[in-house]
Order: sequence, then structure tokens, then C-alpha cells
Amino acid sequence: QVQLVESGGGLVQPGGSLRLSCAASGFTFRMFAMNWYRQAPRKERELVASITSTGDRTDYADSVKGRFTISRDNAKNMVYLQMNRLKPEATAVSYCTVQLTYWGPGTQVTVSS
Repeated sequence: QVQLVESGGGLVQPGGSLRLSCAASGFTFRMFAMNWYRQAPRKERELVASITSTGDRTDYADSVKGRFTISRDNAKNMVYLQMNRLKPEATAVSYCTVQLTYWGPGTQVTVSS
């Protein structure tokens, strides 16, 4: 069955960096675009970044452009989100998803001094 497992979250100070990872299994990873979403407390889940199946195109929410980078390794069935210059409003549970159908359990990102 499809499984997505995120890791790499944690507590970081404003201006710091984190790299999230998502391990995928149970489907032909290299054939599907992947997305990172996040959900802050008392807010709706929002799209953060997307990457095509081959990794040749990426898209970002305006709020993270220039600071976040999504990437993937199709040989390892992994997708990553490098987050730099983090702001307190990035405090959220971050999720990876495929086709908005399968979701991982999420990883908590907390940006606080």
C-alpha cells in the first residue's frame, strides 16, 4: 500500500533552516508529481511546494519563494524540502502528498526563539 513518511521537523530559531524529508513506498514514485503542504494551528492546510515527476519543474507558494527548495531523488523514492530563513509563521505540521490522495502523518516544524 502507499506509504509516505515525513521526517526532519523540529524546533528552530527565526532565520534558521530545516530540511524535511519524505520517504515514499507502495507506488511507482518516479511517475508522480509530489507536493508539500503545511497546516498551521487554526488555519487551513496550504500548498507550500510542488515538483514534477522528473523534477524538471517546481512551484512554490508566494510566501516561501526564494527561501524554500523542493527536490527529489527518484532512485531513493525520496522528496525533500529545504527551508531557509524560517519565520515564526512557518510553525505548522508539514505533510507530503501524492495526488492529494495519500498523505503522510506529518512532521512538526516550530519556529520560535
